[in-house]
Amino acid sequence: MGRSRKPFPLLRNLMVTDIGAGGKAIARDENRIVFISHAVPGDVVDVQIRKKRKNYLEGDPVKFTKRSNLRAEPFCEHFGVCGGCKWQDMTYPEQLHFKQKQVTDQLSRIAGLGDQVKEKITPILPSPQNTHYRNKLEFTFSSKRWLTREEIATAETITEPALGFHAPGLFDKVVDINSCHLQSEPSNAIRNFIRQFATEYQYPFYDIRNQKGLLRNLIIRTATTGEVMVVIAFFRNEAEKITKLMEGIRDAFPEITSLQFVINPKGNDTLEGLDVQTFSGRDHIIEKMDDLRFKIGPKSFFQTNTRQAENLYRVVAEFADISDDQNLYDLYSGTGTIALYLARKARYITGIETVSEAVADAVKNTELNGITNVSFITGDVKSLFNDKLFAKHGNPDTVILDPPRAGIHGDILSALLACTPGKIVYVSCNPSTQARDLVPLLEKYRVEKIQPVDMFPHTHHVENVVLLVRDI
Repeated sequence: MGRSRKPFPLLRNLMVTDIGAGGKAIARDENRIVFISHAVPGDVVDVQIRKKRKNYLEGDPVKFTKRSNLRAEPFCEHFGVCGGCKWQDMTYPEQLHFKQKQVTDQLSRIAGLGDQVKEKITPILPSPQNTHYRNKLEFTFSSKRWLTREEIATAETITEPALGFHAPGLFDKVVDINSCHLQSEPSNAIRNFIRQFATEYQYPFYDIRNQKGLLRNLIIRTATTGEVMVVIAFFRNEAEKITKLMEGIRDAFPEITSLQFVINPKGNDTLEGLDVQTFSGRDHIIEKMDDLRFKIGPKSFFQTNTRQAENLYRVVAEFADISDDQNLYDLYSGTGTIALYLARKARYITGIETVSEAVADAVKNTELNGITNVSFITGDVKSLFNDKLFAKHGNPDTVILDPPRAGIHGDILSALLACTPGKIVYVSCNPSTQARDLVPLLEKYRVEKIQPVDMFPHTHHVENVVLLVRDI
């Protein structure tokens, strides 16, 4: 008979002192770091440990001996279950404080900038809205909703379906969402109508483990122009049921500008490679940013916090300080929003992006805004950013970098060091990989300015912009 596993300990009266890079609270037990969910610096808590590693522990608070004065009352009924907006229990000014601290610590430590960071960094830009700021949400249908611990403890069998967000870290569990504070109306009304309609007419919600069901995903996009896009993904093509649901949505919400659907029998939820069909309205919506207009389709990437994206791009423009005789290169250009925003001041801008659909959107938006001094290339940045490209479009005076969370490929860093543009403006959604990438660039560049930007209130995520200037 095997030995029984030793239960994880309950640690009492831990003082929470800080926030870690992943957004979890930090306390210490003797010489070990303890990461705690749903705690705030200043809390004194009893913590039930659920994970033990050599150098750290992880756990959940089970009792608060003292509650921090940095605490705020969570405003969402789904807080603590949904997994999103994890910092609702902390005041917004303190959220900003810890995001600024995260950027400062990582650039100081990982990039080796030390005290230089405090001299170069400016206060984080708060989001104009800290609720209802997202212009896009993706919801998942599930044949069985995620149950709370309290529900699991009851003897009753609960098998209700769900339309909401994945439970934290679980691909096959979905938390049913009644009211979400991330997106403005009619988002909640549309989602709840679809759930009610599907339940009433007994449409089967998707079972991801057994790959069966009809209703799979729901995407809702809203724009500051008032336009609304709704896209429903069905697992199989049941024309009569699909038409009935789409007609119901169209009739209930005449304000929907673009109503679309797609059949997705794939193993993942992405729309890549799928034919999205327009049921009513247009196949896109229009968003505005300053004096620019953008076509947004069902597969388009667009910054999800529109108003803060405007502020972010203003920072990029200020850092770049472009003149009309300069050539710019926008690496990882996406749908071209940064390039188009900067185009009015540059001689010429060349954007490079690997995703062909994004480049197609960028070209459409270039035409929509009557911009003639920008072009976009589809391909791998590390293969295209070289002397052959410079011979065609000119040597880079300034380079804009806005890579994915993983950061910049080493070949691109080498290419930048070889062509040495006068300025590099590095936009990052992950300050730790940004700090890592700065290390080789500091051989020939100095950090001139640092500007954190809060794109995602009530989360630990932070955007950061760094201006690098070539040392002469």
